[in-house]
Amino acid sequence: MILLLCAGTIIVALVTSLMLALPVLARPTLPFGVRVGVQRVGDPVIVAARRSYAHLTVLVAVIAAVVLILALLVTGSAVVIGVTATVVMVVDLLLFYRAHRMVRAAKLAGGWAAERRQTVTVDTTFRTDPVRVPWSWGLPALAVLLLTAGVGWARYGGLPATLPLSLGLGGTASSVQRTPTTVLSAFQPVIYQIAVTLVVLVAALAVLRARPDLDAARPQGSARRYRVYLRGVATLLLLSAACLNLSLFFAGLRLWEVVPPAIGWEVAVFAPFIVLLGGWLTWEIKVGQAGHRLPALPGEELEDSGAGQREDDRHWFLAGAVYANRRDPALLVHARLGSSSWTLNLGHPIAWLLLGVLTVALLVLAGLSLAGVVDLPQRHSLI
Repeated sequence: MILLLCAGTIIVALVTSLMLALPVLARPTLPFGVRVGVQRVGDPVIVAARRSYAHLTVLVAVIAAVVLILALLVTGSAVVIGVTATVVMVVDLLLFYRAHRMVRAAKLAGGWAAERRQTVTVDTTFRTDPVRVPWSWGLPALAVLLLTAGVGWARYGGLPATLPLSLGLGGTASSVQRTPTTVLSAFQPVIYQIAVTLVVLVAALAVLRARPDLDAARPQGSARRYRVYLRGVATLLLLSAACLNLSLFFAGLRLWEVVPPAIGWEVAVFAPFIVLLGGWLTWEIKVGQAGHRLPALPGEELEDSGAGQREDDRHWFLAGAVYANRRDPALLVHARLGSSSWTLNLGHPIAWLLLGVLTVALLVLAGLSLAGVVDLPQRHSLI
């Protein structure tokens, strides 16, 4: 029970910290997903919205923690933790949207968009001299994948007739449901590693080719910072693949019964996740959205073109999480909600084509599974 209480409290604290970080890591000119000029960054309405959001978010966390403790003492079920964390996140997102509406209403009422000449900043060097994929940082992920495949291949001939579906925390190979040993079930870690590596590579390539999000008021400084930011994001993406592959490697060792079911190996499976989370968090705090926290070089401190960013709030929905603009040729754009995040332009036909292909593929796969043509993996967690 004490373990459940500690875990629940920590999860609520982590969710709250994440939600408190959303407006802090965003650029000062994008408070709660609303575009404002540099001259309005310290406006009293924005300051009040930030303060109100922070206070209410902390209040929600305190109430949720009290309710969680009482519910755990009464039920003793770990399901309460997941439900509470979900409710906290939903409520915090609603508070974020409330702050977004406050700032947007003040912007419209005060005519902030008309205070500066609206322009769009373009740096053609991102096309003539684009940021390259740092392939060398992908070698750790590839090395772990090959190591996992080698160990799995060497162990495959000596595997028992059945393998555990999921060991989980505190589980052993003899205390969980098992499945017949096949090539697919035995090499699940390797299959997942290949999928993770490919997805990360595609994501890195897409991000590096996406349209740069530059500041019209500080074109030179923002372009330089964005280059540094892109290199860092691409590097962290490749290192993320290495961390995820390492977790899958440790999970594979347990699946293949290479290592004993000890608590040390259970911790080892999740340790790379913690390192990955810490790395991204450190990066976000140091660099910020689009690199705006990076220090300015000599001559950039006082840079101000006198222009304002193009007014495009009407194309953003759900407080900067969704973008739809039919006149914008960009397929992938930097999201306003979150720091290192991108979103599809739902006004672009190709975006709907991609979503349609994905939907059709999932429906076909589900149909083939129901018809018995293919066997989908059972619902379980490898780790």
